[in-house]
Amino acid sequence: MIKLKDYKYIEIKNDIYKLLKSKKQVLIAIDGNCCAGKTTLADMINKEYDSNIFHMDDFFLREELKTPERLEEVGGNVDYVRFKNEVLENIIKNTEFKYQIYNCKIEALDKYVLVKPKQLNIIEGSYSMHPTLINFYDYKIFLTLDKDTQVKRVLERNGIEMLQPFVNQWIPMEDEYFSKFKIKDSADIVIE
Repeated sequence: MIKLKDYKYIEIKNDIYKLLKSKKQVLIAIDGNCCAGKTTLADMINKEYDSNIFHMDDFFLREELKTPERLEEVGGNVDYVRFKNEVLENIIKNTEFKYQIYNCKIEALDKYVLVKPKQLNIIEGSYSMHPTLINFYDYKIFLTLDKDTQVKRVLERNGIEMLQPFVNQWIPMEDEYFSKFKIKDSADIVIE
């Protein structure tokens, strides 16, 4: 579970409050290391302010798009094009819309999610601040944690059988994305 220092969470709440007072529509990105608490923070904010929450995990790259070129691309394992077209552009239109989530268990698009317009929209997950998406956001949060805590949380959340794929593949891919695109430096606030 995320343990934000009180002053950091108060700062986030105050920043969001100011944005909500000045804009008809607010988009927030929460990016960062896996198991750093991105989903938990999104849920905390949602309890304060009624919002739509979108999960980047629902936009993993579909099998038919996994070309060698795409998989070599830093951040290419997420379908940022579909996310931009189906979610971000529809949020801006401020109308009801729906999108499909990617189900990792069946490796295909699955159920539809219906979205009704709300003033606050939170996009949480690694790759949410991809260069294709970053300019849509009014506020960007980056969460990070040390590697030992990260491994412990992966074990707790995903079990021992998933530890090696995270340590050997997914965490290094995230780290390369953070480094290449200077994601932490692009955030309005960093929580360590």
